[in-house]
Amino acid sequence: MNPKSIGLSANVQEYLVAHGAGIDPIAQELIEVTAELGRISGMQVAPEQAAFMTMLTRLLDVRFAVEVGTFTGYSALSIARGLAPGGRLLCCDVSDEWVNVGRPYWERAGVADGIEVVIAPAAETLAALPDDPPIDLAFIDADKRSYQTYYEEIVPRLSPKGIILVDNVLWGGRVADPDADLEENPDTAHIREFNASVAADPRTAQVMLPISDGLTLITLAP
Repeated sequence: MNPKSIGLSANVQEYLVAHGAGIDPIAQELIEVTAELGRISGMQVAPEQAAFMTMLTRLLDVRFAVEVGTFTGYSALSIARGLAPGGRLLCCDVSDEWVNVGRPYWERAGVADGIEVVIAPAAETLAALPDDPPIDLAFIDADKRSYQTYYEEIVPRLSPKGIILVDNVLWGGRVADPDADLEENPDTAHIREFNASVAADPRTAQVMLPISDGLTLITLAP
């Protein structure tokens, strides 16, 4: 399983990545180790999304970032590489097994000291966060039925310049498929409901991008 942006052929993705930020050896090894896990490796973000997240984190001069759903740590590596000096990334996950796959690569990349991992239900971890420091960047990529819960915890804690990135919002195109089997794939309904809720929220503004499996960028409303 090689995650890539929806609709991209393998050769177009290869060209896109090669002519963008590329993939450094540390990230490449982490991608390959994750691929050995089999089908579940499809949960990993695509290289073009990882590069985008690093650049966005750097452009926003992010001091405090939060990630909900870390898996094997490629997205965390990407965010941590863009943090401002002294910046911190809080990773929320329920599986130390997957997170431990990524830890050696964070060490090798020199970003491990800026990453804190909390193994617990993310809703509880987020609810316990103080209002200060505010969140400059949040990445939501966990269980789809809880997207709305995570969103509601993060929005009040978002800094004025802050941004929320939400992954899998196109869900393989099934969100736009009127014939999608919601019994077979209930997460399709969860994503649809979340997308509709965000689009109707007067507190925020958003744009949905066809990066990887769909990435929504959300800011506080102007």
